Amino acid sequence: MALKDNYDALLLDLDGTVWNGGVAIPNAVEAITASGIPAMYVTNNASRSAADVAAMLGKIGLDTKTEDVITSAQAALSMAEAHLAPGDPVLVVGAPSFKQLVDEAGYVVVDSADANPKAVLHGHNPGTGWVQLSEAALAIQRGAIYLASNLDTSLPMERGLMIGNGSMVAAVTSATGVTPESAGKPGPAMFIQAAERMNAKRPLAVGDRLDTDIAGGVAAGIPSLHVLTGVSGPLALMEAPKEQRPTFIAEDMRGLNENPEVLLPGPQGGFAARIDGNDIILSYGKDGATPIQALRTVLEVAWHMETPPEFVRPNSEAAEAATAQWW
Repeated sequence: MALKDNYDALLLDLDGTVWNGGVAIPNAVEAITASGIPAMYVTNNASRSAADVAAMLGKIGLDTKTEDVITSAQAALSMAEAHLAPGDPVLVVGAPSFKQLVDEAGYVVVDSADANPKAVLHGHNPGTGWVQLSEAALAIQRGAIYLASNLDTSLPMERGLMIGNGSMVAAVTSATGVTPESAGKPGPAMFIQAAERMNAKRPLAVGDRLDTDIAGGVAAGIPSLHVLTGVSGPLALMEAPKEQRPTFIAEDMRGLNENPEVLLPGPQGGFAARIDGNDIILSYGKDGATPIQALRTVLEVAWHMETPPEFVRPNSEAAEAATAQWW
């Protein structure tokens, strides 16, 4: 039995999981298609509309409709509705698609604090600069409600990790002392909304970032698969608090086709791990044992420690070879 056989829906992150900068991550499209499971794309990136995201997914080979995408911009707008009345001015720091979304909801989109906006909605936009952040800061100082689409500090792109919305938000928070409520992951709302939209009874959350994708799945009570194709790597996994620990760990989306027992933390590949003071000693290992087998072996022990291990000390040639490829 494969992991995919236990679930009736996939709640998929995008950046670092399905693609980087719109370019498909190796094996992702093939694994999603081969799974045969309905997929909903749950993204913290608010820089594109759901329709644009669906079109981009179509270009990399994933047959996706607009209603198969939930963005954090949509979630932020839903959150803002509790504070706004139709016709209220709203300052949107974000992409044109975010502004269009707010406009279509019946609010007046403004770009200056002098328009006395009732709320500031802050989403990722590569074009955001000092002027936009300053107008947001002024509006917040004058009493506007501050809401963010998400607080991801970095954004996986083809060239590496670039500045995410959370880093832009941090500048405004530094200037105003106001920390916004965030609509996106790691809150559970987007996952719950996605599962309800699909009428899913056994959804699986899939992502690359522990503090958003996996934490959101945990908060929503949904099993999660962590893929090592994006932000959070072996060190982050070993240091993860309970609320950020995935159910399953895979190298990439091909994990959907693997035996779920193999994807769980625990001894495998002939490795054995034990605690030695504040460290973990990794021993043995079969010929051909892989780095991820060593990682899953170590994780079972690390997650039973009161504090994360200071070091993982390999104690065999196989362990040395496997751990050397973690970094």
